[in-house]
Amino acid sequence: MSRFTTIHTLLLCAKEKLDKAGIDGGWRDARLLLASVLDVRPDYLIAHSEAGVSLHKIEHFYQYLERRLKREPVSRILGTREFWSLPFKISPATLDPRPDSETLIEAVLKDYPDHCVPLKILDLGTGSGCLLLTLLKEYPEAYGIGIDISLDALLTARENAVNLQVCDRVNFVQSSWGKGLKGSFDVLVSNPPYIPIFEIDNLDPEVKLYEPLNALDGGESGLDCYHMLALQFSLFSHRGTRLYLEIGQGQENAVEKIMKEAGYVCATWHRDLAGIKRCGVFSFSGGVS
Repeated sequence: MSRFTTIHTLLLCAKEKLDKAGIDGGWRDARLLLASVLDVRPDYLIAHSEAGVSLHKIEHFYQYLERRLKREPVSRILGTREFWSLPFKISPATLDPRPDSETLIEAVLKDYPDHCVPLKILDLGTGSGCLLLTLLKEYPEAYGIGIDISLDALLTARENAVNLQVCDRVNFVQSSWGKGLKGSFDVLVSNPPYIPIFEIDNLDPEVKLYEPLNALDGGESGLDCYHMLALQFSLFSHRGTRLYLEIGQGQENAVEKIMKEAGYVCATWHRDLAGIKRCGVFSFSGGVS
């Protein structure tokens, strides 16, 4: 190990190991892990590639590398994930925030271009709080409530709210999809579990081994949570309420039907970076069909 004393050599060695293990993005992962160990920005590693690394830091880096070789995601190793260019702490109880979910943020921003509007926002299944807290950062006059059945997830979301300095404009409530909660909101957002249970074993190890199952499992059809949410949404809606709902690939027709039966009309669909319909925008019609 003594010969792996420079940043450049450490990164090369790590990339070779990750490539050999069949893990994509080895160079990126190695840089993120080493930057964390050295407490520097990743671009520092490029400018100081010949700098020496202490034995203690090398050992720490290789501990991280061994975890990555076991397919643990970098975000899980480091305990943080960037979403909408904001840092979010994650925990075993929370889903890893993904770029796909940023589609919901984009959809809300498009519908509410005035960032001074005092929106009341409800996030059902808040997890790390990435959707709700990002919206509160974008709308400094907004107030929000985050709902989750997991107390551990809510504690993580609360910590993120403190770190992002929005804790005075948010409350977190432990509940199953808002049961027991009262009040109406301008914006409802949710990224419920939508993966059919039989597909979970086919997911990448980084997902099926390290993400909380209850944040993935959408039941036999992947639609179980949408049926439960449809029963709750109308309780929190007024005539101007808009609902922003993340879905899985190819679920748009089924979800649109479920929401229509609950009194919601689909206004539009927003596609993610892969061109997949990812976020449905629904308006409340005021009655159940």
